[in-house]
Parts: sequence; C-alpha cells; structure tokens
Amino acid sequence: MAKFKNNQYSYMSFRIIVLAKQVPDTRNVGKDAMKADGTVNRAALPAIFNPEDLNALEMALKVKDSIPGAEILIVSMGPGRAAEIIRESMYRGADGGVLVSDRKFAGSDTLATSYTLSLAVKKLAPYHLLIAGRQAIDGDTAQVGPQTAEKLEIPQITYAEDVVAVDSSSITIKRRLERGIEVVKSPFPCAVTVHGSAAPCRPRNAKLVMKFKHARTLSELQEETKDYTEMRADRPYLNILEWSVDDIQADVEKLGLSGSPTKVKKIDNVVLQAKESRQFSSDEKDIDQLMKELIASHIVG
Repeated sequence: MAKFKNNQYSYMSFRIIVLAKQVPDTRNVGKDAMKADGTVNRAALPAIFNPEDLNALEMALKVKDSIPGAEILIVSMGPGRAAEIIRESMYRGADGGVLVSDRKFAGSDTLATSYTLSLAVKKLAPYHLLIAGRQAIDGDTAQVGPQTAEKLEIPQITYAEDVVAVDSSSITIKRRLERGIEVVKSPFPCAVTVHGSAAPCRPRNAKLVMKFKHARTLSELQEETKDYTEMRADRPYLNILEWSVDDIQADVEKLGLSGSPTKVKKIDNVVLQAKESRQFSSDEKDIDQLMKELIASHIVG
C-alpha cells in the first residue's frame, strides 16, 4: 500500500464511505431455505455480513491506514437488525455508520436501492471514496454499486482486487478480470466495487470491541432495558445514525415496489433428485474404484 505523497489532509478531511449489506446466508441452505412461491425464506437463514462487502471494508481500512486522519463511515440499507453489521465494521476499524431504514423501502429492486443509497451518500458529502462489494449473495446482480455511482455522477472502478497507489488527488486500482488483470487510475471522488478475490477483512480488534460494544441506533435504544443516556452523552461515537425516507428527502414514488421496474415473470422451483444411486462397501477395492470414478469425472483432484 502506497503512502500519501504529501500529508495535506487533516482529521475528517478524507472520508471513505463503505456500502454494506446484511444478507441471509445462502451459502448454507437447508430444506426450509425456500418458500413455496420460490422466494428465499429469510427467517430460516442466519443473517450475515455480505462476504464481498467485508472485502470492501478491508480495502477501505488499507486506504485509511495510509492516510493519517482519514475516516470510514458505513452506510447500510435494511431493517433495524442491520445495525449489527455497522457495529461489526466498527469493531474492525470503521469510525461510524448510518442505517437507512424505513418500511417504505420494502420491496426495492436494484434501481430503487441505488437511488436510496445515492441520497444517503450525498448527505454525507464531501467524500473521496465510495467502496462497496461487487455483489450481494442474496441477489448476485452486481448492479447496486455501479448504479449508485451513476446517480452520483462520479467515476467508477469495478472488480477491484487491490490498491496499487493513492495520492492527494487519485487512486490506482488493480482489477481482476476474467482473463488477467488491469490497472486503472481514477481521480477523486470515485466509486470502487471490490471483487471476492481481494484481501479478506481483518478480524475484530479487542480494544475497538470494548469501545463500540454499546453503539446503538435510536430504535435499538428504545428497546433497551438499561438507560445508557448518560454514557452516550459523554461518548457521541456510540450513536449510530438512523435515517428514514424523510431524512434523506427521497421521492416515495421511486422507492419500494412503486419505484422498482424489475418484475418477476416466472419462478421455477428446482428440486434436485438423483436419477441413479450406487452403494459402495468399506472394502478396499470398492473405495479404490470410487476414488477412480470421482477423479475421472473431475469431482475431486
């Protein structure tokens, strides 16, 4: 990671915004993972930090490490429980975050989602870098990051794998392509979407866990049984901002189902069934035969 050529930025003058999403863990699905209508049964799956958004957070942290006084803010759109990934980000080095949450956002497709996120990012301006994971595992569209950049009218670099260099006015990124790599440079402000092949996110920092473990949104505070008013007055960094439709001054016609032109025409429920089965004993010859067949069919090896 390159260092800044000239240390001209003071505290909070270099702002990095990371878009992060809480998603159902579709990597470990069971028999109850899908509803009868073919949609994901979110209640049956654990909620996790979207994997490639963790890669994006690590890239943001690397940039922050090279720029004295830089700050990272997390922006997440979702229900109240999504505040958990903002806290998780703070445990790893982020400075704070905003939860964009409102019932009017329900049913948003990528167009409505990117519209909402772009308004939240504009409210946090000025900023230098907008970083997000390439795609979320619950949709796999890879559309929200680029669409948000388009709405903000800033340059974008997709499929980012590493930061090659950064100076006072631009950033140079290595991109992971299908057949090789590409190195590109962009002026600030710009958006970067990060590929899953990028460096994994660093673990929690014990000191940061102790510092931010009581960080809450206003909605979470209202459900608390303990009174943290005095503590939060002395420690403003424990306040996770929570913005509604009115806070970001969004047009409700561009939100939720009314602002989502994407329509599902047909759903096919795929049930995987074996057409044939074979049984192997624990005999050494049977095991040897099984391994040969698995290798021949490229299942292993």
